[in-house]
Amino acid sequence: MTRVLLVSHYFPPHLGGIENVVAEQARHLAAAGADVLVLTSGRPGGIEQLAHGVRVLRIPAWDGLQERAGIPFPVPGPRLLTSALRWARWADVIHVHDGAYLTSWAAGLASALTRTPMVMHQHVAIVDHPATVVRLVQQAVWGTAGRLMLRRAKRVFVLNDTVAAFVENYGGRVEHLPNGVDTTVFRPAAGKNEIRERLGLPADRILVLFAGRLVPKKGYDQLIAAAGPEYDLVFAGEGHDGVPADRPGVHHLGRLDPAGLADAYRACDVFALPSTSEGFPLTVQEAMASGLPVVTTDDPGYAPYRLDRSQVRLLPRDAAAIRAALVELAGDPVLRARMGDWSRAYASVSFSWPAHAKTLLDRYGA
Repeated sequence: MTRVLLVSHYFPPHLGGIENVVAEQARHLAAAGADVLVLTSGRPGGIEQLAHGVRVLRIPAWDGLQERAGIPFPVPGPRLLTSALRWARWADVIHVHDGAYLTSWAAGLASALTRTPMVMHQHVAIVDHPATVVRLVQQAVWGTAGRLMLRRAKRVFVLNDTVAAFVENYGGRVEHLPNGVDTTVFRPAAGKNEIRERLGLPADRILVLFAGRLVPKKGYDQLIAAAGPEYDLVFAGEGHDGVPADRPGVHHLGRLDPAGLADAYRACDVFALPSTSEGFPLTVQEAMASGLPVVTTDDPGYAPYRLDRSQVRLLPRDAAAIRAALVELAGDPVLRARMGDWSRAYASVSFSWPAHAKTLLDRYGA
């Protein structure tokens, strides 16, 4: 039995794309026979045993940057390093998610001290953040600890060519590995009206869904600028300062757990995410599995997936272009159905979590 130490700065119930990926990896690795412990930040309570056989160890952390500025960077206490060392000695492999966090650095140091093999998942490159201080901090991190992490890892799993180029620039050994998606949870709706009523959404409007944190890189402002009378906008995600609460045709669902988010996909008609520097975000995979037509940014990171551009709208990050695509989809139910059917078929074939877990177990021993 392979003993796997998964390391992530956050883990559910904290909401976010990386958290969801780590949770699914842990569940499917355990289902494939691995012994899995997740090291993360959060409220402590000993080692938590999850229903599917995964154990979680949460280290107390100060999370003021997330609460005050929307920057997801928890600062764990001194227990982090001692816990990382203890569980690194136990593990056959350490699997670190993203090299920009204190949890990752502690795991990297523990790997070096215990000589436990380490692999990494790098989800993003440097983000073009509007705050100068954030950009400078990112550059400092990747010029020091982040670079050392990428160089020391046996291999670095990436989702797209943009992140691959970033990792290679810092000396990392890259392997492309798509995330999976649970197609039993994220699936098309048999009927939307009941779900819309439950979520407080109108029954008689075309609904365009945005799912993700309301931060600049996600492009929610581009979507607001593309608003029009042909459709309503639905925002599902943390934060709402930039979303006009009293504007007709704009709905804010707030933070949703995975079941609530699955309902939001099923309630809506189109998914739109004008993000940047993300490649192939998990929310796009979930929307496709839910049978929604997708409108998103023409990011180079989509290139390895060979998407059919007649079935997925890959656009400039421009409000006018986004609006033109949404107007077309809002007025053409046949086109929406065709693109949605293609999305579901593509997701069912291409995004298998069991296959993802099997690849990981193969690579851990290689």
